[in-house]
Amino acid sequence: MAKRTYFEALKWASLFIQARGLDESAAQYLMLGLSNLDQTHLLLNYRQPMPAALQDAYENAIYQYGEGVPPQYLLGKASFYGREFVVNSSVLIPRQETEELVDWVLTTCTDSGLNVLDVGTGSGAIGLTLKAQRPDWQVTLSDLSLAALEVARTNASQLALAVQFAEGDLLTPLKGQPIDVIVSNPPYIAQSERVDMDQAVLKSEPQMALFADHDGLAIYERLAAQLKVGFLSPKHLFLEFGFKQRAALTALFTATFPTAKVESRQDIAGHDRMLHVQFE
Repeated sequence: MAKRTYFEALKWASLFIQARGLDESAAQYLMLGLSNLDQTHLLLNYRQPMPAALQDAYENAIYQYGEGVPPQYLLGKASFYGREFVVNSSVLIPRQETEELVDWVLTTCTDSGLNVLDVGTGSGAIGLTLKAQRPDWQVTLSDLSLAALEVARTNASQLALAVQFAEGDLLTPLKGQPIDVIVSNPPYIAQSERVDMDQAVLKSEPQMALFADHDGLAIYERLAAQLKVGFLSPKHLFLEFGFKQRAALTALFTATFPTAKVESRQDIAGHDRMLHVQFE
């Protein structure tokens, strides 16, 4: 294999990705991630030959990206709220829109010592970020997937954040415990939407964390039902949802909890994406 400079490798990768109609920014993203160089030092090394091992790893990563593997899985990490989180195919890749849900929780819930539950935590991005921003909060991360909880445990350890973990379905593991705030980004994609989805997402990310029955509303309906019968009695519930689900979710929680305040919020792109239910 002919040795390439960093510049030549980037040019080759960009052309390879462009030919497949994929996002060319992945070429530089993977280069920076694999080389551990920042943008400035990459530019300074543009005309230098890449080490053979790095060139092999980079070209292999580009080929895998061309086959539909997300760059974050190839690097084994993703950025969220200014921190690096370990990710793999057992968890969803944290999205920028979810940072806005975290912001809403932080600006709304200002009391100290709150007990917070992150339901369906996946990588732990939401719950661990809340703990990092509010160290005096008691945060529990729950998930039905043991593999996902292992990723969350790894992230908690690497970020040196002391949180609790619970395995189980929705609110069941914490039933009867004092919880002030529940936050969740649950599965909410309808099965009928598969045909419109990015094939890389369908191929690589965990299906159980993506799809829900009843037009994507099933998990919200079960959460509402468990709260109604008193599994937990929080003061606040924050949810992320699909941008077509605002009306249905507002109706669901308004009907289930007539005395609660139910409000939605748009993300930075102007899509309806978040719900806040404030209980009496």
